[in-house]
Amino acid sequence: MSRIVVVGDALLDRDVRGTVDRLCPDAPAPVVQQQDVVERPGGAALAALLARRGGAEVTLLSPIGLDAAGLRLSTLLEQVGVAVAPWRDPAATIEKERVLVRERPMVRLDRGGGARQLPEPPPASVRAFAEADAVLVSDYGRGAAGALAIRNAIRSAVRRGTPVVWDPHPRGLRPVQGIALVTPNTSEVRHFDAPSRVNGENDDSGLVSLICSAQRLLAEWRTAGVCVTRGFDGAALVTDGGLPLVVPVDDPDFDPIDTCGAGDAFAAQCAAAFASGAVMSEAVQSAVQQAASYVAAGGALGLMHAGHRRMATARGRGAGAPAKLVATGGCFDLLHAGHVTMLQRARQLGDRLVVLLNSDESVRRLKGRGRPIQAASDRAAVLRSLSCVDDVIVFDGDTPIEALRQLKPQVFVKGGDYASTTLPEVPVMAEWDGVVVTVPYLAGRSTSGIVDQIESAHVV
Repeated sequence: MSRIVVVGDALLDRDVRGTVDRLCPDAPAPVVQQQDVVERPGGAALAALLARRGGAEVTLLSPIGLDAAGLRLSTLLEQVGVAVAPWRDPAATIEKERVLVRERPMVRLDRGGGARQLPEPPPASVRAFAEADAVLVSDYGRGAAGALAIRNAIRSAVRRGTPVVWDPHPRGLRPVQGIALVTPNTSEVRHFDAPSRVNGENDDSGLVSLICSAQRLLAEWRTAGVCVTRGFDGAALVTDGGLPLVVPVDDPDFDPIDTCGAGDAFAAQCAAAFASGAVMSEAVQSAVQQAASYVAAGGALGLMHAGHRRMATARGRGAGAPAKLVATGGCFDLLHAGHVTMLQRARQLGDRLVVLLNSDESVRRLKGRGRPIQAASDRAAVLRSLSCVDDVIVFDGDTPIEALRQLKPQVFVKGGDYASTTLPEVPVMAEWDGVVVTVPYLAGRSTSGIVDQIESAHVV
C-alpha cells in the first residue's frame, strides 16, 4: 500500500439540508425546514479523505484546534482511517456551514479562524515525510504550508526524489522549488500570473492564454510541471522542454449538483498516481477523469450523503470556453481507433476542428513506396464523415506550415506521441499567438502496424 502525507489547512464542513415552501412574513427570505445535518472533513482534511478512499495509507499533518469542531474533525478522519499527526492550532477551528435546498446551496455561514501565531509542528509529526511515497500540500491560505519545519521537510523530500504535489491558494505562499507538480485552477492562475501579464494581453480563461500564464509560472516557481485545472474542459499540463498536454474530460455533458472538492479530488489523485509510480502525464490523465467522476457522483454531497444519485443533463459551453478554431494534421491513411480518439479530444478544445491532410505526393515522400493506400479524396471523405471533424484541407508540403498560416487556428493539436518543442509548427503558431499542444492517445495503434499485419496474413 502506498503512503501519502497530506499537509495543509483543515476545516470542518457542514451541510444543513431542508425544504422551502414559504417566505418569512417579515422579510423576503425563504424559510428552510431543516431535514438533516451532515458533517465532513474540509480543506486539506477532505484531500486526505479522498486519498484514503483511493486506497493509500494517509497521514494528515494539519493544525487542528482542541475545540468541539476540531475534535469532531479529528473523529471524522479517524473513522475513515486517516492518521492525524499531532499539531495544535491555538485558534478556533474553521467551520463552513451550507444551507441546501434541493441539493443547491442557499447560503453559507463561516465561523472560526481569526488571527493567531501558529506554532511549529512537533518534530515527531514531521518525521512522517521521511516514509512517504508522495506528499500533497493542500494550501488553503491559513499558514500551514508556510511553517518553517514543513517547508524544510518538503525540501528534504524533493532531495530524496519524493514527488510533491502542491494545490495552491490565492492567500497562500508560493510553492517550494523543485517539487513535481502545482495544480492551480483557472482563477488561481490569473491571480498568480497577474504581475507578469503585459498590457492588453488576453485576460480570459481561454486555453492559449492559460497555457502562456502556466508557462510563466513554471519558470517562476521552478517546478517540474504546472497543471491548470479547467473544470469541465479538463486540464492543461505544461512542463519544461515539452509541448503542453491538454487532457479533456471523457464525458463532460452533465450538470453538476456540487463541485465542492473537485480540486482536492484532482490533487489527491495526482499524489496517489505518483505514489504508485506513474509519470506526470499519466498522473494528470487519471486525475482529470477521477475529478470528473467525483463531481458526476455528486461531489461532496455524493461523498457523504447516503442514497445520492447523479443527476445529469446536457451542458452547453459557458464561462471558460476554449479556443474557437482548432487544427490538427496527418496522413490518416487507414483511419483507426487512435486517430478517432485524437480527433475527438482535439474537437473538445474548440468550437471547430479542421484537419490538415497530407496530399498523395506528400504521403509518398514521407512514407515511401506503396503509400498512401487510399487517395486523398477518399481519406478526406472518411474524415468528413466524423461528427468531430468540421472541415478537411489537403496540403502538398511535407509540413502543414503554409496551411496553418492561411488558417491561423488558435490551437494546433499533435498526437500524444509527439513531445518535442522543436516541431516546425511551434514557431509558426507563435506568429499569431497560437499554441501547439498534445492530447492523450491510444498506444499501440498505427497505420504502419495495420499494414504489416495485413501483409503478414497474406504471406504463404
